[in-house]
Amino acid sequence: MIILFIADIVGQPGRDCVRKLLPELAGEKKPDIIIANAENVAGGKGLTGPLALELFDSGAQVLTLGNHAFDRKEVDSIIGDPRIVRPANYPPMVAGRGCTVITTTTGKKLAVISLMGRVYMPHTDCPFRKASEVLETMAKENPDINIVFVDFHAEITSEKQAMGWYLDGRVSAVIGTHTHIPTADERILPGGTAYLTDAGMTGPRDGVIGMDKDIIIKKYITGVRQHYSMAKGTAVMQGCVITVDETTGKATNIERFSLVEQ
Repeated sequence: MIILFIADIVGQPGRDCVRKLLPELAGEKKPDIIIANAENVAGGKGLTGPLALELFDSGAQVLTLGNHAFDRKEVDSIIGDPRIVRPANYPPMVAGRGCTVITTTTGKKLAVISLMGRVYMPHTDCPFRKASEVLETMAKENPDINIVFVDFHAEITSEKQAMGWYLDGRVSAVIGTHTHIPTADERILPGGTAYLTDAGMTGPRDGVIGMDKDIIIKKYITGVRQHYSMAKGTAVMQGCVITVDETTGKATNIERFSLVEQ
């Protein structure tokens, strides 16, 4: 199975970049499933129903979220869609689901889990214990599923690496998101789990993590909170492609991509 993951999509520039660049990339890689992190698609924070549908129309089949999952009330209209996965370690009473099972066009099933870190992030339940809990429940309810993709939305690299090692051999992939800065440490861990600390960002290339660079620079110089706005100009689509052995559920290859919009 080939899994194509699109890193944090930021605002309209990111959405437009996916619409323009994904068809060619998908034609080249021939993925069985396309997963995208969509927590920043609505002006840089949050998700709305129409924008989720726009991404589905562009080719994404599953959308993962993060700390901005509920920043916009409009998400209420679509958070129950089984193709949308918010962090599983939100408390149980929070709307939506933290894990979903998807059937690919070839009839093979895989699970997609979203988790959120706790260091410098909103207060949530422990992502490590929640990961084990989700996997234990899945083993009972869906014992035939052996391909599991995890989007770990976290701030610091050590927490992400720890999660990679914690889940090594138990899931097919642990891919980090949130910082919008891609790392170069993609590898297959000893237990067969594909790992990448951060997949990067899909959005304006010439800003600061997608926002207007002059506004961000002013914030750092003055120490005064500023009203952010999206950066303009050339966009980039980043992410990774993972190959998984369908028999064992173990990853056999992972490669990053970074495509600049022409």
